[in-house]
Amino acid sequence: MLNDLAAVYSFDAQTREMSDEERLLYHQQHSEPVLAALRAWISKQIEERRVEPNSSLGRAFTYMLKHWEGLTRVLAVAGAPLDNNVVERALKIVVLHRKNALFFRTEHGAAIGDLLFSLIGTCHLNGVSAWDYLVSLVRHARAVRGDPSRWLPWNYVTEQVKKRAA
Repeated sequence: MLNDLAAVYSFDAQTREMSDEERLLYHQQHSEPVLAALRAWISKQIEERRVEPNSSLGRAFTYMLKHWEGLTRVLAVAGAPLDNNVVERALKIVVLHRKNALFFRTEHGAAIGDLLFSLIGTCHLNGVSAWDYLVSLVRHARAVRGDPSRWLPWNYVTEQVKKRAA
């Protein structure tokens, strides 16, 4: 099973430079037979009672079969990701912040923490160093107050590129 999944991930790695439509066709040609065999193998394990249905593995197999269509969208939808690891990583950061927020001493401190968390996340998504961004905001406070939209992280990148070009 692990080898089959590793093969599918290997196929996906080979599609990085392809268009969504090319990637879909590639997965249909290469991944679909591997996943079809895997599905048959999982079904056989359950039917022949080689796996205890209430065990962790049995529940995992049952879950996979029940959600097979959703788990294999990469075979039916152009541009569908193989997994949702990007979303999982993003959610872990939010959960960690929520857990850490329990230790703020005041509501105001928690609000500031939320603000900084949001700002750092936005900077990360826009490829901006949060530290450099905050330092620039402080150094150019008057300009920020005069035209705040120009200093948003996604516009800040554009401004930095313009300054380097000049």
